[in-house]
Amino acid sequence: MTIGITGGIGSGKSYVAAWLAQHYHIPFYNCDLEARRLMLTPSVRRRITALVGDEAYLPDGQLNKPLLAAYVFSDEAHTAAINAIVHPEVKRDVRDWSARQNGLALVESAILIEAGFCDAVDRLIVVEAPLDVRIRRACQRDGVSEEQVRARIAHQMTDEARRPYADLVVVNDGSDFRTQLSFFIDSLLGQSAYND
Repeated sequence: MTIGITGGIGSGKSYVAAWLAQHYHIPFYNCDLEARRLMLTPSVRRRITALVGDEAYLPDGQLNKPLLAAYVFSDEAHTAAINAIVHPEVKRDVRDWSARQNGLALVESAILIEAGFCDAVDRLIVVEAPLDVRIRRACQRDGVSEEQVRARIAHQMTDEARRPYADLVVVNDGSDFRTQLSFFIDSLLGQSAYND
């Protein structure tokens, strides 16, 4: 069974996913990291280069992240074009990876719903946090301004829009989310709830 974990910027979804992976020894697929790997494969590289130009990759073969970010964020059509190349590759890779796992597996993605990955997971956990907490976390983590974080949040799906997709909503506001999360996972495993 594959469990998806999603949530907006600064919600703490990576922290929740890491805790689950460590506590339950569940294999963990991070879509952001794997997308970067897949963007270096020859077939994806050819399509991105055809779209953006040879400058999309540095001489050492790595992504030219500043150039690609400027391209993506300059126009919604550019974002859609890159996503049309990368998202299907990630989804295919998620499915292949999940099929090789035994028992539970975790897939984390900030845009799991938006990218159309819901049918690649069996259960979905949505991680939320109060807006002020999200902004503070993202500013500290990324070294960016509050205005920049608010702009990113404005371009993401809202918590309210994510909730109908969720099998579980976890509020990661500094309170103990582990008991709630453990009951959910243990019910999937048929085990007793985690007691710390």
